[in-house]
Amino acid sequence: MKIGEISKATGIPVETIRYYEKIGLVPEPEREASGYRHYRQSHLDRLLFIKRCRNLDMAQDEIRELIRLADQPDADCSEVDALLARHLSHVRERLRELANLEDTLEQLQQACSEGRTVSECGILGGLSSEFDAPEPEDRHNHVPGTHRPGQS
Repeated sequence: MKIGEISKATGIPVETIRYYEKIGLVPEPEREASGYRHYRQSHLDRLLFIKRCRNLDMAQDEIRELIRLADQPDADCSEVDALLARHLSHVRERLRELANLEDTLEQLQQACSEGRTVSECGILGGLSSEFDAPEPEDRHNHVPGTHRPGQS
């Protein structure tokens, strides 16, 4: 299977597949005499696994660790469980942060009333001055080096 075909089969863009190869999440495929990459079923399976993990908002390091663990089928699954518990804790923290964000945005929205001009707008005033918005807490990543602010 060529890269365009595997991209279509997985719904993962070609550039992303190449990136996953570059960072070692997907093994590099063999090359045909023409130089084209030749993907096998194992590549398709790995890409679908990665896609499912990304849909659960798992970071690359978490996915890498799950792949490492999956390559040891007879090992105890406690490490997989622990990784998932850390990820779940991270997701719950993000939900709390989003709830705080929602409260702040609602407060800002209530600062505006109809019939005012832009110069009188309570929303813009609140954004321009010290507002009682909660500062984002230090983000403690569930896997070191992942989910840095500004990354998804």
